[in-house]
Amino acid sequence: MEPVYPERMYRNFNPHPFIPSKEHENESLAELFNIQTYGLAKRLLHTGIDKAVIGISGGLDSTLALLVVVKTFDLLGYSRENIHGITMPGLGTTGRTYTNAVSLMESAGVTAKEISIVEAVKQHFKNIDHNPDDHDVTYENSQARERTQILMDYANKVSGLVVGTGNMSELALGWTTYNGDQMSMYGVNSGVPKTLVATLVRWIADTQLDETPRKIVHDILDTPFSPELLPADTEGKIAQKTEHFVGPYELHDFFLHRMIRYGDRPKRILFLAQQSFVGKYSDDEILKWLKVFYTRFFSQQFKRSSMPDGPKVGSVNLSPRGAWRMPSDAIVKMWTDELN
Repeated sequence: MEPVYPERMYRNFNPHPFIPSKEHENESLAELFNIQTYGLAKRLLHTGIDKAVIGISGGLDSTLALLVVVKTFDLLGYSRENIHGITMPGLGTTGRTYTNAVSLMESAGVTAKEISIVEAVKQHFKNIDHNPDDHDVTYENSQARERTQILMDYANKVSGLVVGTGNMSELALGWTTYNGDQMSMYGVNSGVPKTLVATLVRWIADTQLDETPRKIVHDILDTPFSPELLPADTEGKIAQKTEHFVGPYELHDFFLHRMIRYGDRPKRILFLAQQSFVGKYSDDEILKWLKVFYTRFFSQQFKRSSMPDGPKVGSVNLSPRGAWRMPSDAIVKMWTDELN
């Protein structure tokens, strides 16, 4: 029998379920940060590796990953110089993210290296006969895979471990390049949704960083989410903004939490989201992005099926080695039909 929902709910639902309340913020975020840190520490000790290689983009995810690696190396008594941070400017890199990437590595005291991918990608376009003026998925993914190749090969060179930076929200939406930024040797952020990434990074900056790195991190927090795989605009600013394409992360994290944590059906999630985000998003907007969420979530499972190891930090996790089991060819029609 089809469930019947009232016109409104008389109890409140947290629109940001992954973010701890102010009352428990310090305790919860400290525990989360420790899980990431000790998970990476265990992997380094288990493998006998005392060097890490990480791509630094000047974005939020790589910032959190670097903070985790630095804390881990301090914990283990390893030199921060054994952390190899590599910034890889490409065809869409802006001055703001490039400057923040370099400044962040310098302030952290890690070994910083810059390797441009521009000429390598242009040569790759020639090799596969791709028009560089065609800014399609090939144009974007070629850059992501070139960066991953550099990280993997450089890790081989220095006998290090490639630390992944992607977050759980990107895994849910498949907003990641298969065998590109989807791949690493250990993904410290893989259990952390995007809304929580921002909250955690801000907490670390405000409670554990000195003034100079804190200013850098706060500017990174104010930078729009973007993979920067498309050219910047005429003013040199980010043109490719992730949330313009896939929708607001706060909505997707709400959808993800209700679906995985509580097993809610599409109509119930739609109803609860309309109540939780009243005045911020219209009903049509929420419906639009919920359909995007389901479509992408089902079609992109193959990327999660082959994702690297990473620590589980909460009750929701999408790792095939954790609590998540899903066939890569599952059909979304039943879920979208209910919304239609």
